Amino acid sequence: MAFTMPYSSRKVYDAELMQLDTMLARMGHAAGGAIESAMTALRNGDIELARSVIARDSEIDAAEHEIEHRCLTLFLRQQPVAGDLRKVSTALKMVTDIERIADQASDIAEITLHLHPEGARSVGVLEDLDRMGEVALHMVKDAIASYVQVDLSMAAQVIAKDDDCDAMFRKISGEIAQYIAAHPSDAETALDLFMISKYLERLGDHAVNVAEWVEFLKTGVHKSRKIV
Repeated sequence: MAFTMPYSSRKVYDAELMQLDTMLARMGHAAGGAIESAMTALRNGDIELARSVIARDSEIDAAEHEIEHRCLTLFLRQQPVAGDLRKVSTALKMVTDIERIADQASDIAEITLHLHPEGARSVGVLEDLDRMGEVALHMVKDAIASYVQVDLSMAAQVIAKDDDCDAMFRKISGEIAQYIAAHPSDAETALDLFMISKYLERLGDHAVNVAEWVEFLKTGVHKSRKIV
């Protein structure tokens, strides 16, 4: 015989699921804000702003732990099935990607702390990095919005946009390689900028992963993808 949750329990459970959505959306908004601040700090050489990105990372880590705790509590107390199970499973998986998005924003800020502005400008890729940062930021924002709205069309657009992000990464990588070959004494600064481009590329990958979890939430099917 199928288990039917009492009406009062169902109302409480629905409220808890809605609260989980709200917490994930807030965490995603905070991660997007970290990207925006990190890229502004890079663009302007703003050391204090970069430090604030790093300092706020612990708040996002705390949000991850709280969401994980709530997901596990729902698993143990409610034993969700079907759509509810997908909802909680999706939240539990997504929270890891959102936390890593914030980590990579913090990594960009860390590099900014010791990046020499004049040396960075001489490499000639700062404008390309800024454009790539905009693409990655919009991917993250749209991925979170696609979850909140359960919007498969928006999720698909995020996944498709990853090709643009990858193409920008290849372009910047090639330009940096050419610069290092011509200016080997400036290799350290150029490699710092390469790492920033790599972090931005990973941000795009994590946004895609979030979008694929949205597809799983709606369809029950998830494309296997491993992002580190």
